[in-house]
Amino acid sequence: MLADKDRIFTNVYGFQPWTLDAAIMRGDWDDTRALMARGQDAIIDIVKASALRGRGGAGFPTGTKWSFMPKEPKPDRPNFLVINADESEPGSCKDREIIRHDPHKLIEGALIAGYAMRARAAYIYIRGEYIREAEVLGAAIAEAYARGLIGRNAAGSGYDFDVFLCRGAGAYICGEETAMLESLEGKKGQPRLKPPFPAGAGLYGCPTTVNNVESIAVVPTILRRGAEWFAGFGRENNKGTKLFQISGHVERPCVVEEEMGIPFRELIERMVDQEELHDPLTRVLHHRRGGEHLLIVGGGQRAGGLRLGRPRLHLDQAHAAVSRDGQPLVIAEMRDLLAGGIARLHHGGALRHLHFDPVDLKLRHIVARSS
Repeated sequence: MLADKDRIFTNVYGFQPWTLDAAIMRGDWDDTRALMARGQDAIIDIVKASALRGRGGAGFPTGTKWSFMPKEPKPDRPNFLVINADESEPGSCKDREIIRHDPHKLIEGALIAGYAMRARAAYIYIRGEYIREAEVLGAAIAEAYARGLIGRNAAGSGYDFDVFLCRGAGAYICGEETAMLESLEGKKGQPRLKPPFPAGAGLYGCPTTVNNVESIAVVPTILRRGAEWFAGFGRENNKGTKLFQISGHVERPCVVEEEMGIPFRELIERMVDQEELHDPLTRVLHHRRGGEHLLIVGGGQRAGGLRLGRPRLHLDQAHAAVSRDGQPLVIAEMRDLLAGGIARLHHGGALRHLHFDPVDLKLRHIVARSS
């Protein structure tokens, strides 16, 4: 289990204020100018050495992605950083915890990442339904401007960098990076054909890198504590720490930071306390000896299912089923789902029986009235 001293997101549950003064007390904005003074290419090299991968699902190496940006932007085609805070996948809720409880980690990370990529500004595209989160993030950006941490001569570094917050309108497809760019430009959110890729022609036709909220928010801590420290967690090809969201048929849905190498059984059983299940469906699972019939389902349409009964299932072994954005959804196998469904639908003297037809793979409802 990850030690508290190694956690990056120390206010993920909001026990402390999100404000700038509180963030500074937690270590954010600590001599940011010195971090930037290491140099743009040096920052990218450190991020590469940390083995940080994108935390939005694709898992592409972050430092490598940054290195695709032009080293000498043209005045009429500046570089841009776009931060994907759309988070529309079912079960996704980690980025909202960063935004509403630790927004200054994201803003400081945007400044450092933007500086490393020679970006003129960062555009944070936030999901339209995240009303409270947008209010907090907007206020945090205003705080950073007021203290001179972003804008002209950001953090006293001599570098000018702006941060803009843009609200989406609820379209799921805008979670895809090129559809998001279309939406930012005021167009209908539809994916673009590739090539060209965003690093060549992105927002307003300018070189653009699109990163997830968590991918950007961890960068200042990596620079302060070192690439070796971050790469010391996890397993080969999946290093570092990660925010996981656990939901579904569990007693305590939660967002928790753990290292990438944690087995799914340990993650779920330790964090959500299966021994205290009360739901009719999860009681069925509990009687089946410790969750051998539980399935783990990842977010997104690509996700499949994996039995929790496998004793040492790691995240990197489960990439085809659970994407790297960390969305394990715990559910039951079909027969357990049916049993739980019958228990839930018994009310008012009527019992709706669910019948699964193995021939045409359809659920059928049979309503029987009690005498």
